[in-house]
Amino acid sequence: MSEKSRKRPWWVATLFAAEEIPASIVTYVAVLMFLQTDTSPATSTFYCGLLFLPWVLKSFLRNRVRALGHFRYQLQWLELALVATMMALAFSFLRYTHQTFALFFGLFVLSFLSAWHELAARMYYERMLRPYEQKYYNTPKIIFSQSTVVLTYGLFIMMVGALQVIYRRIPRSWNEGCYLMAGLLLLFAIWHMFSLQRPHIADPREHGSALGAVRDEIRVIDRIRHKPHWRQTVVALALLLLPQSLMFYSRVLFLYLPKSDGGLGCTIQEIGFAQGAVGVIAFSIGILLGRQLLRWVDVRRVFWWMAIPLGLSPLLYLLMCYEPPSSLMVLCMATFQAQFFFGFGLNVTMMFVRYISGNRYRNTINYLYIPLVATVMLPAMAASGWMVEHLGFRLFFLIDTATALLAWLYVYVTKIKCKVFIKE
Repeated sequence: MSEKSRKRPWWVATLFAAEEIPASIVTYVAVLMFLQTDTSPATSTFYCGLLFLPWVLKSFLRNRVRALGHFRYQLQWLELALVATMMALAFSFLRYTHQTFALFFGLFVLSFLSAWHELAARMYYERMLRPYEQKYYNTPKIIFSQSTVVLTYGLFIMMVGALQVIYRRIPRSWNEGCYLMAGLLLLFAIWHMFSLQRPHIADPREHGSALGAVRDEIRVIDRIRHKPHWRQTVVALALLLLPQSLMFYSRVLFLYLPKSDGGLGCTIQEIGFAQGAVGVIAFSIGILLGRQLLRWVDVRRVFWWMAIPLGLSPLLYLLMCYEPPSSLMVLCMATFQAQFFFGFGLNVTMMFVRYISGNRYRNTINYLYIPLVATVMLPAMAASGWMVEHLGFRLFFLIDTATALLAWLYVYVTKIKCKVFIKE
């Protein structure tokens, strides 16, 4: 590869932007897809929780992806497979009348391919760019990734909502929307066929079996178990994330379900704007500000500045249960605050992840796709719809708010932050 092309890797932005399109669909958009195909809230959140399984098990795939090598070719055919899966998903909306399982199957394949793509993209990125170059391109990578989340979670949903107004047919609207996203992915795939270059750093392949990958992960788990206070650390991480885990899908349920069921009865255009655009922007701002703060100040000194906001989001939704927003602007203001608290506070949980897993995830873009974080969040995410159906939104958000108090009390009593945080 020429020196000029190595110094200007234009593929960095598009590679990680393309990755976020299917990842955002299975993470954020899927719950609306299920709800709009007449799937109950409990079943919707259960299936959406299962969509996180590929990210939970991603560590077991890591050695196999590395063993295959040729990351450039892996990325190219994976992106074509993602295009084909998106087209099949689009087709399923018109083909099946009762399509819950067909929809789940298509989304699960999409999630699996997205997790694989993330691994291959990270390995290709590390071989194409040296450490000082990675540091330089980290900010553009984050900006383009989060912008794609806004595009997918925000504009995509609003476009589908507009098509529903035009056609008066929900399946056709999702069908055309998915075809459009498949077309966008195809453009990225074509671009990467020409822009991805052969790595200038050696691309060693490690040969191993699936059983060997499992054994490697067992050894990692065994090393974690020998860390001091590892149980308390995992419990603290799970409790701190519990309020947001319960909120992850239930906030969409609250906005979407009709007022007769305790929700706000918003259109999906309003959900796309409030959650997908304003909410994602607020979340990104919170993440970046929190990360910058931790560069200046020792985490032990600002721990509570982040841990308390992390648990405040349910309180805002509880207040909206008693005093529904009078306009879209008020809803956006509440969503902005809730998502900003989530992003800002999420930085403190990264300290627990680093302590347990070492430096493996130091440069990650999206905390939600870290296997440990996905693992502790998945059960509450999957169960949240069932809880909403049986408790109602007011009692659900009240319990959710109380879990934040439980987390703060646990951290305070165990003093776990003093035991595991080491000044960097």
